[in-house]
Amino acid sequence: MDWITTLPAWGWMIVMLVVVLIAVAVYDITQKKHTILHNFPVIGHFRYWLETVGPELRQYIVANNREELPFNRRQRSWIYASSKRENNFQGFGTDQDVNTAGFIFIKPALLTKRLPKNHPYRENPYVLPAPKVIGLTHNRKRPYRPKQVINISGMSFGSLSASAITAFNEGAAKFGCYHNTGEGGFSPYHDKGADVVLNIGTAYFGLRDDEGNFVMEKLIKLTQKNPSIRMLELKLSQGAKPGKGGVLPAAKITQEIADIRHVPMGRDVISPAAHSAFSDLPEMLEFIEAMAAATGLPVGIKAAVGKLEMWEELATLMVKTGVGPDFITIDGGEGGTGAAPPSFADHVALPWVYGFSSVYKIFKKHGLTDRVTFIGSGKLGLPAQAIMAFAMGVDIINVAREAMMSIGCIQAQLCHTNHCPAGVATQSKWLQAGLDPTLKSERFYNYAKTLTKEILEISIACGYEHPCQFTMHDVDVAMGDNNHTRPLSVAYEYEKAPVLYEGIDSLVNCQYLGGKKH
Repeated sequence: MDWITTLPAWGWMIVMLVVVLIAVAVYDITQKKHTILHNFPVIGHFRYWLETVGPELRQYIVANNREELPFNRRQRSWIYASSKRENNFQGFGTDQDVNTAGFIFIKPALLTKRLPKNHPYRENPYVLPAPKVIGLTHNRKRPYRPKQVINISGMSFGSLSASAITAFNEGAAKFGCYHNTGEGGFSPYHDKGADVVLNIGTAYFGLRDDEGNFVMEKLIKLTQKNPSIRMLELKLSQGAKPGKGGVLPAAKITQEIADIRHVPMGRDVISPAAHSAFSDLPEMLEFIEAMAAATGLPVGIKAAVGKLEMWEELATLMVKTGVGPDFITIDGGEGGTGAAPPSFADHVALPWVYGFSSVYKIFKKHGLTDRVTFIGSGKLGLPAQAIMAFAMGVDIINVAREAMMSIGCIQAQLCHTNHCPAGVATQSKWLQAGLDPTLKSERFYNYAKTLTKEILEISIACGYEHPCQFTMHDVDVAMGDNNHTRPLSVAYEYEKAPVLYEGIDSLVNCQYLGGKKH
């Protein structure tokens, strides 16, 4: 046994390695949970390791620039470069298959619109107000014209980190857009200077009693205390999981979140699928009018689209009663920042283009397009997609995942695990410590500015001063293998109702214009 005393250090390392491998092999063979490990001891672990790192390998090595979903590498690169003020151009022409079904073609004018020397865009090409004043038609006490057509969609504190919410609000304050709270309630991190849209979901977070019932007095007190809240959005459903309540895992709930939402610690917070404050559309309209009367604020609804019978009923009621939501946010069924079961994210609710076009046609038929501001959300935070949305009848665009990427999201798709490596969708102190709100707010500001500027430049190239002037004939979509294109009016079988537009000066000088730092 003299060899034991003479064995060098590296020899002992080999012995220890062999012992460990034998122990692992014995464990693998005796355990009954994993067939692969039982049948292929030790080496079977490589299968699980490769499965774990597979998404990263595909994202950075295997997939091409246009292959990934929900956002491919080319789209993400444009957002990253824009947020960092780097070169976001591309050379040598497009690398897209322009014959792919649904590909967007925007038609430029033969002669580009010529702006006079004193035009507001020459001084500041980053301010593009919404074309409609929200709440004016229904005589709300505090009508509101968003300073920008690009705004931040609903993402809750709790789902997102405090650092991420702070970055968004500070960036929104600098850019002049509004920041939607998401259904998680109004937090201190939403109070950094920007206009705020208070999202009210089925659980009434921050506005509820101990049993989860809506309390109007809490809403009145909150809006009076926080004049930055400019609109209320009643969430009926969302694209990620329409018809299913939101879920915040217990692992992501801190005492601060519990206090803001008025929920207990230690267990998952599951929002109900349906509202308890009303049970049908007439009661919903009464609820909307009650909130508007109590706060003076415009009130709208947010929903993904499926069956259309209730949309028809809503439009009919609005014509009959003269009341209704001041704005309607249509969320695409493609899913969004909210984590959801794959069956809901993949198959429940219509994709944005079909959902929005279906609802818009109903409201146009009933002559309501002038009374309602239409907001679109669902992968519209890229220039071409935004232009298409404006041409279809959208007045305002909300961005969520694109905004997340502007502050560092790498599309790891771990939002539901509390392990977001970028510190965006996590409550881990360690992970969110890497997200500097001061730096990232500037990144969002740069992205939003660049998106607005490109939307404006495309509008001018098409002969318009504002994207609200686009029509359904200004954008074609590829029809696929037949190598034909069709205008949006033919593809979706309707014409957009003209939006009253009296020039950019009337928008920027509007008495109801938002975007003033609070």
